[in-house]
Amino acid sequence: MNREPAYPLATTTWDDAEYAALQDVIASGRFTNGPRVREFESAFAAHFGAQFAVMVNSGSSANLIAVAAAVLDPRFDLSRGDEVLVPAVSWPTTYYPFSQYGLKPRFVDIDLDTLNVDLDLLEAAIGPRTRAIMAVNLLGNPNDLVRLRTIAETHGLVLLEDNCESLGAVHDGINAGTAGLAGTFSSFFSHHIATMEGGLIVTDDEQLYQEMLSLRSHGWTRELPDRNHVHDKSGDAWDDLFRFVLPGYNVRPLEMEGALGLEQLKKVPALVQGRRENAAYFQERFADIDAVRIQRETGQSSWFGFSMILEGPLSGRRADVVRAFTEAGIESRPIVAGNFTRNPVMAHLDALVPEALPAADRVHTDGLFVGNHHYPVHGGLDLVAETIERVALR
Repeated sequence: MNREPAYPLATTTWDDAEYAALQDVIASGRFTNGPRVREFESAFAAHFGAQFAVMVNSGSSANLIAVAAAVLDPRFDLSRGDEVLVPAVSWPTTYYPFSQYGLKPRFVDIDLDTLNVDLDLLEAAIGPRTRAIMAVNLLGNPNDLVRLRTIAETHGLVLLEDNCESLGAVHDGINAGTAGLAGTFSSFFSHHIATMEGGLIVTDDEQLYQEMLSLRSHGWTRELPDRNHVHDKSGDAWDDLFRFVLPGYNVRPLEMEGALGLEQLKKVPALVQGRRENAAYFQERFADIDAVRIQRETGQSSWFGFSMILEGPLSGRRADVVRAFTEAGIESRPIVAGNFTRNPVMAHLDALVPEALPAADRVHTDGLFVGNHHYPVHGGLDLVAETIERVALR
């Protein structure tokens, strides 16, 4: 019989409001993408200080649609064979859309303390074929968004952000996900807000927004105004029902997800604050544990989870730590996908990988993380710390 973990990786943020929202959708009889999704998109954009938001069915699809729109938009010079700078540690669907559109990801090592891309190495990696940067805010921690913007603007690069793990993070007054041309978010169960499945892209660029609306739904014009930046409609309402202008997809969300998002968005300040309060205790509790290196906060992290790089007596012993965690009822995971270039899928990707990625390799072999939650978890963090200390003494 399975028992509940003593310290779970993720827990629900729903209460009666979310279940009532679901019932309202059921009673309405409208289940496909509709007015609740549009209301959530507007509210989400406003909450994070963006002009526009497009909801899709996942954070992975958000990355796909953002990249597709940037490539297909004639204003941006993104062509097959061009290079995009990406961090060596992230989730697979940070990278796949670039390869799917013929762009070459150029992998850059990370900063072992922040777990985000090393900005010195990033700038040094810019070459004659570099056209874009995909910055990833890892485990809630924002990049130095001011410097990122400066690098992109100085070199004329398109800046995109994968912010799927870092909703609510802020750096120097800039909301993570809003620093560049577009930023992506995820509302999967284990993330800061949950709409079952779901993702969003935010942008201040109206043309890109309209392109993403079209790409989300088969590449048609149906959701666009009569006069728009993509392709003007014919003027015949019936003919315009099935008028296709971009090579799109069907990654639309459901009305249930929009309705859930509206309720979840109301809770964002409290959800993020609760995570930050836990983080303060985590930093204090682990400050004197020399066997682990913890993530150094840049700006104001929204603390997706609590990462640890095993060092000293625990170096090379991640399997021992994971076994002890499992026995203690502590759920854990690798730090995203570790050094992504060490995954077999790289055989299918046309990418540029440096000879050495030492920081990403450390994450790959000695990195793991445990969950964070919106409610106090001091006891759970004590259990994690005590388990780490016990294994380090063996």
